[in-house]
Amino acid sequence: MDENRLAVLIDADNVPYANIKEMLEEIAKNGIPTIKRIYADWTKPTVSGWKNILLENAITPIQQYSYTSGKNSSDSALIIDAMDILYSGKVDGFCIVSSDSDFTRLAIRLREAGMTVIGFGEKKTPQPFITACDKFIYIEILKLEKEAVSTVSTTNKGKTSAKASKKIEKEIVTLITESVADIADETGWAFLGNLGSFILKKKPDFDPRNYGYPKLLPLIKSTQKFIIDERITGANNVKHIYLKLK
Repeated sequence: MDENRLAVLIDADNVPYANIKEMLEEIAKNGIPTIKRIYADWTKPTVSGWKNILLENAITPIQQYSYTSGKNSSDSALIIDAMDILYSGKVDGFCIVSSDSDFTRLAIRLREAGMTVIGFGEKKTPQPFITACDKFIYIEILKLEKEAVSTVSTTNKGKTSAKASKKIEKEIVTLITESVADIADETGWAFLGNLGSFILKKKPDFDPRNYGYPKLLPLIKSTQKFIIDERITGANNVKHIYLKLK
């Protein structure tokens, strides 16, 4: 099966460089990053931290001088490149890495052209940009996952390696409940494989990892509001999971 070809465009002025490896690993789950570019005025000391990790991650730096004080010219360069890449027809989707709402219109335009748009940014990212993406992933999640792995590897210090789950907000429980009802068949059963993507259409920044769960199913089970049915299919005994409201 062919994987989606992705253009990864990074706004160096508006995201931290510390978790770039985790970001690229997350992007790889969604497709093949065939284009990787990062935009900044590289003469500024504020982006010096990026320079050391560009080569090892095969990211192409794009120089954009700041001609006017207070204006982010890197935004314009990224947007122009995105449209050039769109018209080249060489990719199936875009990953826009930024916490800046200036890319809201770009995300909308790319989706209008049939592109999948995945956003990456900090939790301070304005809601309009998040909503404009098909899917939005918080960088803080990747940081927490990295810390959790580190904790597991230091059990010799006597620390607990269990990651405590956050309390599930009532809003999220309602979102899941309503989404199950929306896609359920006439008997009330909904296929888990369709549920995750359906929820993302309503809430692009939905991610079980925000609540301490690695996948959607453990999160759903924690609510204790659903009946879970694992059905074995004829293909190598693969299980399909269905759920319905109790």
